[in-house]
Amino acid sequence: MPTQVLLVDDSRAMRNYVASILEGEGEYEVDQVENGFDALRALPRTGYGLIVTDINMPDINGIELAKFVRKTPRHEHTPVIVISTDGSEVDRTRALAAGANAFLPKPFTPEELLDAVSAAKGVLG
Repeated sequence: MPTQVLLVDDSRAMRNYVASILEGEGEYEVDQVENGFDALRALPRTGYGLIVTDINMPDINGIELAKFVRKTPRHEHTPVIVISTDGSEVDRTRALAAGANAFLPKPFTPEELLDAVSAAKGVLG
């Protein structure tokens, strides 16, 4: 049975890129949403095995989403990967402090994404 993934990014192109990489592995089934509010609506419906979220989004950003996930009993152990166009150490530190298991600056290769997924799953799996 594939791992359910919640992918949160306001860029359709980035969502499609990440989804194609993950689904191409045959181990993941990806639900795509374009903002933090949609993510909050999706979380109660499915037992996600992985969350991949952008930092910079309107309304609820990826840092706030990671904090919410860590405070939610159903998802507190779900691996979270934060991706960002700003690969600064400040963003990395904020993401990890919010509970993300991995931080991945854009642009990234398929191999880098899959390595981040493996690392994030290994931390909690």
